[in-house]
Amino acid sequence: MPHYQRRGKIPPKRHIVFKKPDGNLYAEEVVSMAGFSDIYSIVYHEYPPTQVLKIDEPYSVAPELAMEKSLQCRSFKGFDVKPENDYLESRKIVLFNDDVYLSLAAPKSSMKDYFYKNAQADEMIFIHEGEGTLKTVYGLLPFVKGDHVVVPRGTIYQLEFKDENNRLFITESFHPLKFPSRYMNNSGQLLEHSPFHERDIKVPEELVAHDDKGDFLVKIKNDDLIYPYHYATHPFDAVGWDGHVYPFSLSIYDFEPITGRIHQPPPIHQTFETPAMVTCAFVPRLYDYHPEAIPAPYHHSNVDADEVLYYVDGDFMSRNNIGRGQITLHPIGLTHGPHPGAIERSVGKKETKEFAVMVDTFKPLKMTKAAMQIEDPDYYKSWIL
Repeated sequence: MPHYQRRGKIPPKRHIVFKKPDGNLYAEEVVSMAGFSDIYSIVYHEYPPTQVLKIDEPYSVAPELAMEKSLQCRSFKGFDVKPENDYLESRKIVLFNDDVYLSLAAPKSSMKDYFYKNAQADEMIFIHEGEGTLKTVYGLLPFVKGDHVVVPRGTIYQLEFKDENNRLFITESFHPLKFPSRYMNNSGQLLEHSPFHERDIKVPEELVAHDDKGDFLVKIKNDDLIYPYHYATHPFDAVGWDGHVYPFSLSIYDFEPITGRIHQPPPIHQTFETPAMVTCAFVPRLYDYHPEAIPAPYHHSNVDADEVLYYVDGDFMSRNNIGRGQITLHPIGLTHGPHPGAIERSVGKKETKEFAVMVDTFKPLKMTKAAMQIEDPDYYKSWIL
C-alpha cells in the first residue's frame, strides 16, 4: 500500500524529546492499523489531540433498509439524487452489507463549520464531478474529476469544493483498502505489469499547521452513529509527520488498461481489494485483436459475488439505455450479460470509450429506502429480445 512519506518537522528518533521554540514539547501521536501489527504513521501536534470540551447527543446515520432479501437485477439513476448544501446530509447510502456501504452524494457546499471522522470504515470517494481539496492533519490533497480519494479510517478531514457542482460515489469499507496483491512484489512495490504505478498516486504535499485554540466541532462516525465532539484545539495542528498511513488519490484517467487477443476477465481492471470485496476501473481501451474475437463480455453467472457498476462516462458497449451516474446491481445467484444487440454491435469494433467503477462484494447487498426512490423498476426486463 502507500509507501513511506514524511512532511514538515520531525525528530531524529521516535518517542524522544521534541521541543517547540518556547521549550515546551510537541505532542506525539501514533496512528496505527491492526493494533500495532500493520502500517502506521507518527504525527507531531502543537497540542495534545485529546482535549475534549463537550460531547453532544449522538444521532443515527444507519442505512434505512428497504427490504431484507431480494433476488433481482436492479438499476438506480444516481443523478436523480438531489444536491444538498451539507456534505454529510448529502450522502445517501443506496446499497450495503456487513462489509461495505455504497453511497451517492451531491454536496453543494464545502465543510466550513465542522470536521468529519469515519471511525468505522476506510472511505474511497470517487469524484465523478467537481474539484477541490481534501484537508487533513497530513496536509492538503487537491482532487479533480476522476480521482479515487482514499481516506484511511480514523482520519479527521474537511472537503473544500471549488463550486456547487459535485457528484460523488462513496465506498465505505470495514476492511482496509489495499492494492491487489498480485500487482505488488514482496516489498510492496507495484510491479511492471500493474495497470498503475507509484507515480500515479497523489499524496498530500502542503502541510499547513493551525496553531489555534477554540471550539472545533468534529463529527465522528462509529457504529452508524454520529458523535458530535467539541475539541479545544484545531485538528490540523501538525508540524510534521512520517509513516505509511495518510490519504492519497488515484485517477481513473491514469489507469492503464490490460488487453489481449480475446476478451479479458474483469480482474484485469482491479484497483483495490479487501477480504470482502474488490473494486475495478473500466477505462477506454483497444478491443481484442483475435480476428474472430467478440469484444463484448460473455454472459456470466454470479455464483459468489454481487456486482455493482457505477457508470461514469462514455459509450457503455455492453448496455442499452445507460446514463451517467447510473448504478446497476447484478446479484449472487443470477446470470447477467450484454444487453440484446450488444454482442453483435461489438464485433469488428476497434476500441471502447467507456469509464465505469465496479464494486464486487462477496456477501449479498441490501437496498435502502433512498435506493428505491431512484430505481428503474423495469431494469430486470431489459434483456427481453
